[in-house]
Amino acid sequence: MKKIFIVFVILLSFFSTAGAEELAKQQSKYPDYAYIYLGPDKYEKINRKVFAFNLGLNKYAIRPVHILWCSVMPEYGIERIQTAYKNIEYPKRLISTLIQKDFKASGTETLRFLTNTTIGIGGMFDPAKRYFKLEPLNEDMEQALTKCKCRSGSYIVLPVMNGTTARGIAGKILDTSLNPTTYVGTPVLAMVKAGLTVNRTSYMQPLIQMIESNYADPYEIARKMYGVDNYIKCHNLDRKETLERGFQKIEEEQLQKNNFPELVETNPELKEGNTNVTDSNEVLTVADIVKGADNIDDIILQSYNSDNSKLMADIILHDYTPQNPVVDSMRTALFDIPEKDKSIWNEFSIWNMSFANRIKTSSVNISPDKENYKFRYILQKEKNSPLAIIYPSIGEGIMSEHSVVFAKLFYDAGYSVVILGSHFQWEFVKSMPDRYCPGVPMQDAGYVRTLTAKIIEKLENKYSRKFNEKTIIGTSFGAMAALFVAKEEAANNTLGNTKYISICPPVDLVYAMEQVDKNSEEWAKRADNLKDFAGETAAKVVLLYDLKDNNKDLQIAKLPFTEEEGKLLTGFLMHQKLSDLIFTIEKTEKNKKTEIYSALNNMNYKDYTEKYLLGDKYRTIEDLSADANLLSLAGYLKNNSNYKIYHSLDDYLTNQNQLKKLKLCTGKKTILFSNGGHLGFMYTPEFITSLKNDIKLPQTAQK
Repeated sequence: MKKIFIVFVILLSFFSTAGAEELAKQQSKYPDYAYIYLGPDKYEKINRKVFAFNLGLNKYAIRPVHILWCSVMPEYGIERIQTAYKNIEYPKRLISTLIQKDFKASGTETLRFLTNTTIGIGGMFDPAKRYFKLEPLNEDMEQALTKCKCRSGSYIVLPVMNGTTARGIAGKILDTSLNPTTYVGTPVLAMVKAGLTVNRTSYMQPLIQMIESNYADPYEIARKMYGVDNYIKCHNLDRKETLERGFQKIEEEQLQKNNFPELVETNPELKEGNTNVTDSNEVLTVADIVKGADNIDDIILQSYNSDNSKLMADIILHDYTPQNPVVDSMRTALFDIPEKDKSIWNEFSIWNMSFANRIKTSSVNISPDKENYKFRYILQKEKNSPLAIIYPSIGEGIMSEHSVVFAKLFYDAGYSVVILGSHFQWEFVKSMPDRYCPGVPMQDAGYVRTLTAKIIEKLENKYSRKFNEKTIIGTSFGAMAALFVAKEEAANNTLGNTKYISICPPVDLVYAMEQVDKNSEEWAKRADNLKDFAGETAAKVVLLYDLKDNNKDLQIAKLPFTEEEGKLLTGFLMHQKLSDLIFTIEKTEKNKKTEIYSALNNMNYKDYTEKYLLGDKYRTIEDLSADANLLSLAGYLKNNSNYKIYHSLDDYLTNQNQLKKLKLCTGKKTILFSNGGHLGFMYTPEFITSLKNDIKLPQTAQK
């Protein structure tokens, strides 16, 4: 075994070329994470072709096998087999930890193996974790090779195996040599091993499906994800200690604020829950927020006319522990209803009757020479049921988790539901006429309105029903679209809508995009150690999701991220959405080598606006800002009552003067939460209760 290991170390040193040497510092506006973690993509041309082949193979051959397997084998059985398989792989984890000189981990793995093999009935159960709190470790031989200073080599996509590196291949071979089942070759065992392989690889299907459906360029995002994930694994950042360090750091920061109040007073930005300042540099503090009443009255509303008045919350989130507006906004990920995923079977089983799997997919055509636009829907048995139409946040597709949560809330209230994707998203653009570029709200509303009408018409004709009552609900960018559609419908009600719910719409779209750019580009402050900083931040995201998935009832009071880490994460997500959109606008081919990313990594939202939105009608960004503003809808907002707006006082995409003007214009039709940043209050019982009251049907109320 030692000889084999030495041979692979020598081979890796030979194959690891200059591409894996010290990476040059980035000069672009946004970091290229694929380059940072994997170096230059030397084999991109062939990699993209093999990647496309693998996607096709998965779609037409591998996925059907997984669907059949998950439909035949009960979910409980799949989990037992997976647990047993991991137990069998004990030797590779033991050798890996020993080579890394991580003797504590070696001891833990040995205790886990002995416990699970005996008490756990051959490893089918995990009493080591459940009863003895011995957490499993994800160790393999590539991690040992990394510890031995073996460079990774260039990224390469292999048939069936997908993306890897020379070090990854060597690690896989060593893993196989340490697997006890490799040396036993009876026909029965061969069948068992085939079942184990199918079972193990089936767990990759949700990830593959997510990459295929959510991103304009699946190859590039898969490369980024592999690079970051491999770094996390090879540097042992995937252990619970990483998450514990994150929570500890947050506690220390909070303690520092409490112990040095004079520091907070001289630096208001440090105050917990601090919101944006007004144009007069007046800071809204937590103390000011709690002066608000649970329900604003006309006297309070009149007081807003004073130039020196401060906004007050309509609803106080009493159990909300604020951190900072950016990290608080990330709590939107906690907006979930476990019931939507409850299933009697595995996720890919044909017997899965969870709510999420009951949602159907269809399509309509907007432009004859373009692809059909896909949408999702779920209908009530009652043909006269009202219809809810969901417009999601910027860049979100029809598979958005938040859209499914909203769909469940509406469906339980008696609505049929239609889910659209964001109009600032690559799939929407692919279905629209040439030269369409989203970002001009009134123009966007026209296309969204046309699309919504076609979807309603199709469903009414197909299922012989008439939706007499319709409610549109939108979040963020989709919330703004909902209000612009509402304004047009007020003049010519072609959709027959009766109500609009808008959650955290940008008051001034241009201002919001400026804030996104400002926050997103702060990564440059960490340019010298970005690889480590981003790796640990990403590791905490993965661990936090695993923690939540394994305990659906887990209540998280704070997130383990600093404001700097929050800006890094949200900056990456927002720029990825912009990149996908431009990738599609420029009609970039997926399966060929492309140089577009050198341009994309130097383009922010302001650059997008200047290149794609300005022209004869809008010569400057200031010209566009006048129309990309909710106050341009003042006539509708003042004179109509068929809408409701939810916002928070510390939404970092607005400022206090903007919210104040919106409140003066809309009065009681806008509800302000005391905390939550941008959409970060949606998981709170206060918001969910209020929303349920908004959508309650008359017959439901009578019951």
